[in-house]
Amino acid sequence: MTVQEALDANKLFIVDHHDVYLPFLDRINALDGRKAYATRTIFFLSDVGTLKPIAIELSLPQTGPSSRSKRVVTPPVCATGNWTWQIAKAHVCANDAGVHQLVNHWLRTHACLEPFILAAHRQLSAMHPIYKLLDPHMRYTLEINGLARQSLLNADGVIEACFTPGRYCMEISAAAYKNWRFDLEGLPADLIRRGIAVPDSTQPHGLKLLIEDYPYAADGLMIWGAIEGWVRDYVNQYYPSSAQVCSDRELQAWYAETINVGHVELRNEDWWPTLAAPEDLISILTTLIWLASAQHAALNFGQYPYGGYVPNRPPLMRRLIPDENDPEYAVFLADPQKYFFSALPSLLQATKFMAVVDTLSTHSPDEEYLGERHQPSTWTGDAEIVEAFYKFSAEIGRIEKEIDERNADTKLKNRCGAGVLPYELLAPSSGPGVTCRGVPNSVSI
Repeated sequence: MTVQEALDANKLFIVDHHDVYLPFLDRINALDGRKAYATRTIFFLSDVGTLKPIAIELSLPQTGPSSRSKRVVTPPVCATGNWTWQIAKAHVCANDAGVHQLVNHWLRTHACLEPFILAAHRQLSAMHPIYKLLDPHMRYTLEINGLARQSLLNADGVIEACFTPGRYCMEISAAAYKNWRFDLEGLPADLIRRGIAVPDSTQPHGLKLLIEDYPYAADGLMIWGAIEGWVRDYVNQYYPSSAQVCSDRELQAWYAETINVGHVELRNEDWWPTLAAPEDLISILTTLIWLASAQHAALNFGQYPYGGYVPNRPPLMRRLIPDENDPEYAVFLADPQKYFFSALPSLLQATKFMAVVDTLSTHSPDEEYLGERHQPSTWTGDAEIVEAFYKFSAEIGRIEKEIDERNADTKLKNRCGAGVLPYELLAPSSGPGVTCRGVPNSVSI
């Protein structure tokens, strides 16, 4: 198969962290004990639905007209190439760990939800139907964000100590915020934006997955559909027409403050959804509940199970791959395993990282999960809404059973097989502790 044939058949995919890291590399690589590339990785989609890495591009800032700023590493054909490939993959993982934590996790769930929550407390009465709907999805978020700024994201704090960008962690997060778009944060829009799906009006949710065995997307779309159905039932009960949406001063004040005060840097962007009809409100609320519940769960509660073994997914690297002309190349050739381990985080760094992600991956005993609502009689006396919620709860239970069935399906190679973790991050229920499953209602850790 030629490259063009592979592209035409939607067989090539890319994990691209180049533009996130490159503007910061000179400063990151000047830090003590930090070495990084800006990486791009090309994957080939096999006939059984698994992704195979076929090339890694490692980029550094160009220091002069003749300097070598890029190198491409491919799967090995010799022993030396095997160790070069291992180190290159570790650098990709370190890039990915930083983007995961600083952009996808902190920025896109914790931080970008905060203005919506603050504005809800300021502008919506506790008796307002939209406040009642959102209340369980705002639980503990402001508190946990405050604790994160105090103990995790602070200068010289745990995040700076554990991840490649070091003191530039929050700058990377802030730079990524410039490209954040609320209208693309819903799951269907995000999958299309990332090239994992294409629009298809004949399919559920209006899209077709290009990787059919993509557990996050396949399970997530079921959760998204359940949330959207529940929100639609709720909104249609209280807002049967556009007139009610437009004339609700509290609702309009909430959304206006979120944009104009909470997201002030982006307030003039033309992509902000309008809030003038029930469909607008359904879309906005579905996205918010998705971000607070399932999206955060998928990003957060697998951190220790998937990344706790540091050599498998190092959060930072301390050495680059030596060129043949580098003095370190002889050291690399003499004992490549020792060189590889010396490039990984130190024992202290690894231990600190493991302790942090273990804590972050832990469910508290009083967690409230999607489809649960403690004492529903206290938040509404409307029988139709109570019935709609129990329908939603039953659908969440059905989805959990379907996820269990998928994880036992041997045809799905990305979630079933020797050494393959079953994908349970979007399985709604969980007990306390580190379980690698469970979708809490809110960003509570």
